Amino acid sequence: MYQKYHTDALVLGSRESGEADRTVVLYTRDFGLVRARASAIRHERSKMRYALQHYSRAHVALVRGKSGWRLAGAQADVGVQEADPRAIMAFARIAELMTRLVAGEEAHTYLFEVLSEAHGAFMREACEHHATIELVCVARILYALGYISAEALETALFTHTAYTDVHLQEAEAMRGELLSSINRAISETHL
Repeated sequence: MYQKYHTDALVLGSRESGEADRTVVLYTRDFGLVRARASAIRHERSKMRYALQHYSRAHVALVRGKSGWRLAGAQADVGVQEADPRAIMAFARIAELMTRLVAGEEAHTYLFEVLSEAHGAFMREACEHHATIELVCVARILYALGYISAEALETALFTHTAYTDVHLQEAEAMRGELLSSINRAISETHL
C-alpha cells in the first residue's frame, strides 16, 4: 500500500499525456518541485479538473509510486478565474522561471512562501503593482537559489516574504539595481 501525502501546492503548468491524462508541474510546500501524473483529468467528469488550473493554488494529495508521483486528489484553494489578466501573465512568467531554475524535489520553505505570497498579492482584486511584485518575487527566487547575495544589494527585501506597500516602495527605489542583479544572475545560469 502506498502512502498518501497531503500538501499545499502552486500549479506552475502542465502537459498532456495520453488520451485523458496530464502531467502537472507543482511547487509544493513539503516536496519542492514535483511533476505528478493526473489520470483522466481531461474528462469532463474529473473532480480535480478545476482545482488544477494553471497558476492556481490547491491542496493536493500525492502518492509516490514506482514510476513517480501521481495525483490522488486536489481541492482548489485560490483560483485564477477572477484575477486581472496582467497578474496572471506576471505569475506565468514567474512559473516558467521556476520550472527552468529548480531542478529537483527538495523542500524549500522560504521559496514556497515567496511564491505563495506573490500569488496572493497577484490575485487580489485591486492590485496595481504587478511589475514591482514580479520584480521582487524574481529577485527573492534568485536569492533563495543562491544566484543573488543579500549583502550585495544591501536591502531587507530578502529577510521576509511579504509584498506590502512599504516593501514595494523600497523595491521601486532600487529598481535599477534589482534589475541589473536579476539580469546578471539569469545570464550566469545559462538556462
